[in-house]
Amino acid sequence: MSKGRKIIVSACLAGEKCRYDGKSKANAAIVKLVKEKNAIPVCPEVLGGLPVPRERAEIEAGDGNSVLEGKSRVINFSGDDVTEEYIKGAHEVLKSAQKQNVKRAILKSKSPSCGVTIIVKHNQPDAGMGVTAALLRKYGISLEEV
Repeated sequence: MSKGRKIIVSACLAGEKCRYDGKSKANAAIVKLVKEKNAIPVCPEVLGGLPVPRERAEIEAGDGNSVLEGKSRVINFSGDDVTEEYIKGAHEVLKSAQKQNVKRAILKSKSPSCGVTIIVKHNQPDAGMGVTAALLRKYGISLEEV
């Protein structure tokens, strides 16, 4: 990583207890990047207005691209539509990335927001991209997942 160039990281990977279950998935390398002020931790779900903890949610059909195109929804396990919050959070992350001139993001795999190549559907890993990952990629931000 070039000196001075910040990256976006999933806040749960940075040790923040913001996952749906109120826990984190701290990754030592990501925590170090944040401590060194080389990474900006974000949680799209929280930025979109969802609480911690919250019910798990999944993309109904397709992936994050389908949600952004209005062809699918994000539904929590009680059946509530939380699509609006997921889209709002994705746009908040994009705004932050653009403001900081971020060109790279390291995101949490299997997430309906942050998954880059794998999301979870019906409690099983499935190929697909989360809502935030899809929006960031659309705007040219390089993505990795942990």
